Amino acid sequence: MKLLDAISSNTELQFVDAQTDQSYRIEELSSITFPIKENRNLIFIYCANDLSSLRAFFSSWKSNAVIALLARELHAEFKISLENTYKPDIVFDTSRDQINGYRKLEFYFQNEENFDREIHAKLKLLLNTSGTTGSPKFVKLSEENLYQNAQSILNYLPINHTDVAPMNLPFHYSFGLSVLTTNAIGGGKIIFNLDDILKREFWQSAEKYAFSSYSGVPYVYDIFKRTGFFKKEHKGLRYLIQAGGKLQENLVREFAEYAQQNNVLFYVMYGQTEATARMSYLPPDKILEKSGSVGIAIQNGEFMVDPMTAELAYSGPNVFGGYSENPGDLKTFNSPNWLFTGDLARMDADGFVYITGRSKRMIKITGNRMNLDEVESLLSAAFGNAVFAATGEADKKLVVAHNHLGIANTDISEYLRNHLGVHPAFVKSIYLEQFPLTANGKPDYRKILELAGN
Repeated sequence: MKLLDAISSNTELQFVDAQTDQSYRIEELSSITFPIKENRNLIFIYCANDLSSLRAFFSSWKSNAVIALLARELHAEFKISLENTYKPDIVFDTSRDQINGYRKLEFYFQNEENFDREIHAKLKLLLNTSGTTGSPKFVKLSEENLYQNAQSILNYLPINHTDVAPMNLPFHYSFGLSVLTTNAIGGGKIIFNLDDILKREFWQSAEKYAFSSYSGVPYVYDIFKRTGFFKKEHKGLRYLIQAGGKLQENLVREFAEYAQQNNVLFYVMYGQTEATARMSYLPPDKILEKSGSVGIAIQNGEFMVDPMTAELAYSGPNVFGGYSENPGDLKTFNSPNWLFTGDLARMDADGFVYITGRSKRMIKITGNRMNLDEVESLLSAAFGNAVFAATGEADKKLVVAHNHLGIANTDISEYLRNHLGVHPAFVKSIYLEQFPLTANGKPDYRKILELAGN
C-alpha cells in the first residue's frame, strides 16, 4: 500500500467537511472492512466530492481491491449496463436504495453471486474514459502509476503542510484525483463537500478557510474571470493550477499578470488520464515568455514529437497499462514504451511543448480539412473574451457554440468564410450562456451538436 502509506505518514493531514466543519483523519476514512475473497474484489464507487465517497475510496484502496471510480450522477441505465458487463463484487452508490442482484449492507451493496475473475497483480484503478455516457471502456492504472505521478507533481508544485486545498474538481476525474493524492501526501487540510463555484456559499467557504490554492479546467478559469476573481481578496492564496484543456492565451496572460502582481504562483499543466494525470507543467517564471506552451515534461517523464505525423508522445512511469472494455481485459496490464497522445505539437529548442491541435479533432467540409481546436483558437483571438466550442459533422456542417450575446451569427460565418474558406451555408453558430460539460468539466461536444439541431 505504497500510496496509502505515504498519505498515512502525513501527520498534518485533515479532511474537512465544509457543511459541518468537522475534520477527519485518514484512519477514520479507511475503516470499512470487506468480505475476504480468494481473488481480489472488484469495487465500483459512484462518487461525489463528499466524505462518504472518500471513505469508500480509501477503505477500498486499503483492502487491496481493484477500484472503478465513476460519477454518482451517471444515469441509472448506464450504471446497470456497466454492472451487467463487469459484475462488480461491491458497489458504493448512495443515490440508490436497491440494486438488482445485490444485497444492501450498512455502507455498500454486495453481489449475491461470487464471480471468479482473473485480475492482473499490477491493476489497481479503473477510470472511465467517458464521464457522461457510462462507456464500458476504462483506463487501467497501477498503484505505482498513481504514486509516481503524485511524487512528480510534488516535485514542482509548492504544496506544504500549511495548505488548505478546496476539492472542487471531481476525484473520479484524473485531474481531481491528482489534486487529492498530492495534497494528501504533502499538504495540510483538504476541504470537501463544497458548493458549486457559481454559488455565493463557495466563496464564503473560501473566505472562511482561506484557500491556499485553486485548481481548475479552462471552464473554471473562465467562470473565475466572469465572476470577479481579480476583484476579490484571496487571503492565504499561494498558487493556482490549470489543466484539463487549453486555456485561452489571453486568459493565461491575465491570470499570470494577476499572479505576478499578488505574489501568487500560476501553473499551467497538461495531462491525460492514460498518463494518470500530469505529463508536463509550465513553470510560473516562464509563463509569459513561453506563452501558449504546456511546458516541459514532469520529473522522470520524456516527450517526443513524431517527425512524420507531428503527434506528441510521452514516456514515463505514470503511463497506463492499457484499456479495459470487458472483464477479460482485467487480466492484462501492458504499459507502452510511448503513449501517443492524439495531440499535434511542436517542441522548441528549450524543450517546451506547444500543442497545435488534436489529431482526432479534424473535420472536412466540402473537402476543406480543418482542425477544430484551431477554429476555436482563431475565433477566440478574433472576438476577444468570448469562449468558443467547435464541433460538427463531416461534409455536413461546422457547429460553433459561443457565450457572448454581442456576437452576431453572421459575424462568425463571415469570419470563417474569409479566414478558412468555409461557405456560410455549412456553418451553424449558437449562443449558449453555459456550455454543457462532461463530468470532467470539459465541453460536451456531442451535446453541443445535439443542441444545434439540423
